[in-house]
Amino acid sequence: MLSLSKMKQLILQIIDFFYPPFSRILPRQTFRYAVTGGSNAALNILIFYLSYNFILTDTIVHIGPWSVNKYIGAYIIALSVSFPVGFLLNKYVVFQESDLHGRVQLFRYGLMTAMSIYMDYALLHLFVGKFGFWATPSQALIMVILSLFSYLFQTYVTFAKKKQRPL
Repeated sequence: MLSLSKMKQLILQIIDFFYPPFSRILPRQTFRYAVTGGSNAALNILIFYLSYNFILTDTIVHIGPWSVNKYIGAYIIALSVSFPVGFLLNKYVVFQESDLHGRVQLFRYGLMTAMSIYMDYALLHLFVGKFGFWATPSQALIMVILSLFSYLFQTYVTFAKKKQRPL
């Protein structure tokens, strides 16, 4: 089994192999963020699809004392995998130079995820419900907006470097 260090190096080698054609338009860190974020989004969609179509059999899913629709159950399953994978990819592949404590990074990453879920929900209602835009293009635009917002938040808040105090 690969150690975390060897797995990190392998992932970096694979991503960086494809970087040269993009080097004139994107910094390496931004390219790594796009690749890992896109891969994690694809993983989320795959897990959602498998959960919705093959794992969850009832239209209502019972989780302890709560009951949720099948699609919400599939969303919860997908998020329970993509959240930790996304955090680890950001921490160890994209934002390696951050010297903040892992628990601080995890809290901030969770906060960003919660904000993204809320903003996705609110913007989708705004674009489709209020403005009457088509749902799929609206969701695509929202994904672009939230990806840019998330990158800035992750860069300058979640995985920031501690500010050095002057002597």
